[in-house]
Amino acid sequence: MSKLMRIVVSIGLLGFAGLQVQASETVVVLEIKGGIGVATAEYVLSGIESAESGAAELIVIELDTPGGLMGPTRDIVQAILASSVPVAVYVTPAGARADSAGTYILLASHIAAMNPTSHLGAATPVSLGGDDATPDFPDDGASDDEGEDDTEQSPPSGTAMERKVLNDAVAYIRSLAERHGRNADWAEDAVRSAATLTAREALEKNVINFVAEDRTELLKQVDGYEVSINSAPVVLATKDAVVEVYEPNWRIKILSAIANPEIVLLLGLIGLYGLMYEGWNPGAIVPGVVGIVCLLLAAYALQVLPVNYAGLALIIVGLALMTAEAFAPSFGALGLGGIAAFVFGAIMMFDSGIPGFGISITFVVALAAVFALLFIWLMGYLLKLRKRGAVSGRDSIIGGIAAAMQDFTDDGKVWLEGEAWSARSKVAIRKNQQVVVRAMDGLVLEVEPAANADDAQLRT
Repeated sequence: MSKLMRIVVSIGLLGFAGLQVQASETVVVLEIKGGIGVATAEYVLSGIESAESGAAELIVIELDTPGGLMGPTRDIVQAILASSVPVAVYVTPAGARADSAGTYILLASHIAAMNPTSHLGAATPVSLGGDDATPDFPDDGASDDEGEDDTEQSPPSGTAMERKVLNDAVAYIRSLAERHGRNADWAEDAVRSAATLTAREALEKNVINFVAEDRTELLKQVDGYEVSINSAPVVLATKDAVVEVYEPNWRIKILSAIANPEIVLLLGLIGLYGLMYEGWNPGAIVPGVVGIVCLLLAAYALQVLPVNYAGLALIIVGLALMTAEAFAPSFGALGLGGIAAFVFGAIMMFDSGIPGFGISITFVVALAAVFALLFIWLMGYLLKLRKRGAVSGRDSIIGGIAAAMQDFTDDGKVWLEGEAWSARSKVAIRKNQQVVVRAMDGLVLEVEPAANADDAQLRT
């Protein structure tokens, strides 16, 4: 019996050890493509948490970005630095880039790798106004006075805020490079001078650790590589690792989809048009519901996008001018002015200069033209409906034409709008004679013979 117990325990221990080995040989892959924003940061942070809970051997972040917002970038960097699982940032596929914010993320990783035809750099900070935040420093060299240096007498160039932003970015990127023993001088040059490097150049200058053609080759190269996690050495075992691609949840997918300037603009317009149609045609319900949902989604997305509110004001002015064109035709002057205000407002609203968060001028112009025509047509159509008069209720009955269902002098029956009504007349009415409704007393119609063609106009 004791022998059997020993066998069972041994099998259990071997199974547990097998599970541990399998867990330690898992590589979790995250993908960052496009501009880095709030949705990107949430995705990476949740991916790192998932890898840590699953005791993964390595996290590989496949990166291809023109840059992005500095706030989310710092969140990603902090998550990488605090990760208990080694993080490798791999700039891929062929032709990919790790520009601007991507350079910070690459330098923060425990392992930095690139595809042979990728590049990195151009990490100069950009202000929300779209301007280069790097001040123009005076050139070094002798001044007109013999033996004197211009830089010693010239005051620092640029505003205090520009110098503050620049120095903060320089210190930040140098600290990231020095943490993993990488070329901090080049990292500073990437901020000050927007320097860039190809993959081979980056490897030669000790900016990255590996150059790999694909993910499989990268995992072979890092197998046995030693990294430091919380000041403790960790040797990677990735040669035969199981690769798991981490997919974002539905919330992050929705945020990623709507956190796009063009989508936000489209949602905002659909929302405004839906509410306006609902206001002009109460009871339609569907346009109002769609409008509210679209406006709420647009408002949510605007919270995570760099927005110039002067541009938003211009968009509102443009819509107001297009509305005025529908009410007071001006041979196109108001409409054209509204389109122009809308176009310039949309460009200004999202022209932050931050890579990955711009908007296509062609898209804005095409959208403005289509929605302006739709808007003017819709307003004209609604105004015609207003002028047409009532089509139901008391107002539609008075003045309507009915047909006598019988001969009567005082009280009788008439047929109106598909229904039989009680009627009263001061004169004799013959069967099938057309009568016009002059008044309504409760459910009794006061009628008289249709005297002329003007009375015989049916309401539609």
